[in-house]
Amino acid sequence: MSDFSGLTALVTGGASGIGRATADLLLARGADVAVLDLDPSTVSGPLRGYAADVSDDASVRSAVAGAADALGGIDILVNNAGTGATGTVEDNDDAEWHRVLDVNVLGIVRTTRAALPHLRASAHAAVVNTCSIAATAGLPQRALYSASKGAVHALTLAMAADHVREGIRVNCVNPGTVDTPWVGRLLDRAADPAAERAALEARQPMGRLLSADEVAAAIVYLASPVAAGVTGTALAVDGGMQGLRPRPEGR
Repeated sequence: MSDFSGLTALVTGGASGIGRATADLLLARGADVAVLDLDPSTVSGPLRGYAADVSDDASVRSAVAGAADALGGIDILVNNAGTGATGTVEDNDDAEWHRVLDVNVLGIVRTTRAALPHLRASAHAAVVNTCSIAATAGLPQRALYSASKGAVHALTLAMAADHVREGIRVNCVNPGTVDTPWVGRLLDRAADPAAERAALEARQPMGRLLSADEVAAAIVYLASPVAAGVTGTALAVDGGMQGLRPRPEGR
């Protein structure tokens, strides 16, 4: 497919995991793609890599300006950069709450704010935010992370309403547990990594972790001109976790 031929895309957190899978798929489908990441050293041509910290406004503005100049504009913005947190509401101090919200929520604000002048000039403008199943389902030991992703979900809807008449579509994807480096690090820290992985797999009705490529496919669909009628939508890519209630096996 070449449905992105002639279009440009910017992906934050695009050097690894879901972001890298998304950048690679956009590239394969014809887009000219730039990646923003804390460490873009693994990004090589034809992808364009730019160092940026989404928690720092000056860093974001500089990187977005550089990417837009190199690309000749921005048609698609994928706000994928994020960070994780574990624990109940009492397990993280104020500094950690501020840190996670600064990256997961304000990071989207900063990047979108910098990209909006370019998006307004596009005939195929689309923003896709990486949200989470944690925004719509209560998960144990994820209070801070869930709060941040709940804010991303609400922000997506508000942005979609604000910019629909400017021709800018805004959607989000809500992944379940994905087999990414971040999840791998969580598993490594568990007392019994194998048992923890089995529990995460069993939590999703499909009985397995999702792949980054599966989430990237959903992001790219929402970003594509073929989804021109879709805005203000949260697309769950969660192995059935949100909507299905299968009986236990053998019953």
